[in-house]
Amino acid sequence: MTLTGQCLCGAIRYRLVGDPKVVAVCHCRDCQRAAGAPAVAWGMFPEAALTVTQGTPKTINSSGTAMRSFCPDCGTGLFYRNAAVLPGLVDVQTATLDDPEALPPRVQVQTAERLGWMPHLHELPAFERYPG
Repeated sequence: MTLTGQCLCGAIRYRLVGDPKVVAVCHCRDCQRAAGAPAVAWGMFPEAALTVTQGTPKTINSSGTAMRSFCPDCGTGLFYRNAAVLPGLVDVQTATLDDPEALPPRVQVQTAERLGWMPHLHELPAFERYPG
């Protein structure tokens, strides 16, 4: 499998080759704060599967041994690494894939930190576009 993706502004582009070890939705507070969203979907790959083909992401230490990479221009979160917990692996935010439907999540993790209203999203009215 070969997948490609980019940040919002297109300054960073990347390629993934191979199959993910796992695809998960993470509910941890660190992901929530980093993304400004209630959860983040990740595809976990061996580090060698990822090639940045354009631009240079900025990487920061977000907590302990967690390293998060993002576009320094538009701020889009892209990659997560944690050598202590996930040696040799990189998580890629699947919403940044050119085809985000290619990697549907198979599991939810860190549900102890899931926002209380998340399990009830399906109960809310839904609109295909922003209601007028």
